[in-house]
Amino acid sequence: MDVQHVFLVGSKGIGSYGGFETFVNKLTEYHQNNDKIKYHVACKANGSGCMDPKKTEGVEIISDHEFLYHNAHCFQIRVPEKLGSAQAIYYDIVALKECCKIIREQKIKHPIVYIMACRIGPFMKHFYKEIYKLSGKVYLNPDGHEFLRTLWPGPVRKYWKISEQMMVKWSDLVVCDSINIEKYIHKEYDGKGIKGRNSNRNPKTTYIAYGAETRKSKLADDDEKLLAWYESKGLKAHSYYLVVGRFVPENNYETMIQEFMKSNSSRDFALITNVNDKFLAELEKKLDFRADGRIKFVGTVYDQELLKKIRENAYAYLHGHEVGGTNPSLLEALGSTELNLLLDVGFNREVGQDVALYWSKRDGSLSGLIDKVDGKDSQQRSEYGLRAKERIKSAYSWEYITRRYADVFCE
Repeated sequence: MDVQHVFLVGSKGIGSYGGFETFVNKLTEYHQNNDKIKYHVACKANGSGCMDPKKTEGVEIISDHEFLYHNAHCFQIRVPEKLGSAQAIYYDIVALKECCKIIREQKIKHPIVYIMACRIGPFMKHFYKEIYKLSGKVYLNPDGHEFLRTLWPGPVRKYWKISEQMMVKWSDLVVCDSINIEKYIHKEYDGKGIKGRNSNRNPKTTYIAYGAETRKSKLADDDEKLLAWYESKGLKAHSYYLVVGRFVPENNYETMIQEFMKSNSSRDFALITNVNDKFLAELEKKLDFRADGRIKFVGTVYDQELLKKIRENAYAYLHGHEVGGTNPSLLEALGSTELNLLLDVGFNREVGQDVALYWSKRDGSLSGLIDKVDGKDSQQRSEYGLRAKERIKSAYSWEYITRRYADVFCE
């Protein structure tokens, strides 16, 4: 029986904090006993988000830059940190070179190289042709609309868009984690495929969402770690609204804070995020939110069991993301938090459907919704929570998502 070798490029590692990292962790975990698939995973050896195999339970060290985890062959890439934001481009390029080296040395037949995110478009034609010569195929997860993110200056956003175009062109299959992203890919790039290899010149796509869990946190309500966190942040269980996500403008922190300040809720608004001092100062100048004791920036939480418990104990979750595909933090909220208030855009509607409530950026929309839901009793919130968990189980469970990937990789 032939084994399908799959190379995963674009995540920082396995299991570190981040969407692609969690995806790779779950994919290899659920497939570790699948004798039809062998994974090879590029991992950062240093810098932000890197994984230390010597401190990770379940790792088998092979050499100073290779190890086994979840039965996946992991190889480390050292990245010069002086490169700044260009580190990610360097990392993907060197990782792809290493993939090709491994394929040649091990004489692997018909490998699949699965690239996550569209960072290296200008270099993609070269790698595509090299992988093609090695009898391999290139699969791509384009992620979301990175070129729309306002954290990037104009020239960088232009690069992201051009890079996306070139990566879609030089791919055999585009795996979209959102139906809306899949529609966008065809709208933008139909008729722009590769002559000869893709006879109708339309990108071949498939839809496989991101995954989430619905299990309860392992922490009890009276766990010392949880109670200590609440005390340090001035919070109480079921008495706070919550948001978890990157602190960037397109996640609409300004609107959420401003609207919460307008609401009549006596509960707190806890923001779990990696604060950007410049952006924070801009918001403070605009909103004077420090004058409102309910607004609490509480830092980051990397302990996944603690974060899950904090989600479970939130009165409601606010989600303001408007750029990108299926957002991991939204799925995690629907799997844990009973009441979810989402910005009304296509990506969020696609996921939340009728198990969440929606608001717009129009003045008074979110504050009015907060005032409306602030008095819901536990039974009403519980009904929403049960329906949200069923939504996750039916369409976004990791068991289902990883099975879909196995079907695609082994077809």
